[in-house]
Amino acid sequence: MRVTKRTNIAMRVLMYCAAHPDELVTKAEVSRACAASENHVAQIINQLAQLGYLHTRRGRHGGLELGRPADRIVIGEVFRAFEAPVPLAECFADADNTCPLTDACRLRGILSRAAEAFYATLDPVTLDALVCDNTALLEILAPERACTGPVGEVLV
Repeated sequence: MRVTKRTNIAMRVLMYCAAHPDELVTKAEVSRACAASENHVAQIINQLAQLGYLHTRRGRHGGLELGRPADRIVIGEVFRAFEAPVPLAECFADADNTCPLTDACRLRGILSRAAEAFYATLDPVTLDALVCDNTALLEILAPERACTGPVGEVLV
């Protein structure tokens, strides 16, 4: 399974915001840290805000911040929101499926179970677990800060 660039950048945006708790960050800061264009990051920020993962404020003193505590942002939910529109294989696409094997193919069921296992692995992980006490990550995203709050368990 390959994670889309949008999901990858969405996770970077969320981790950047989590590394800067109680602080508004700018789209420009986030795009530099995410190594992505401001235009692309803006689209992803908009989607994250619509989903309630971010709060955004316009204007001269505007910016963005997490829309809820990092320990309440479940990584599996974020991935589902960003990956759901992308079919895992052609046979999962209703409109564009031209595979003549769809009705008899057992691979589709196996791929469905594999995707469910992928998300089941992500579901116990929170944004907090990815960022807090992750010194190496914080040195990259917020070298002047330390993350506070409860720490979740990351399953590797």
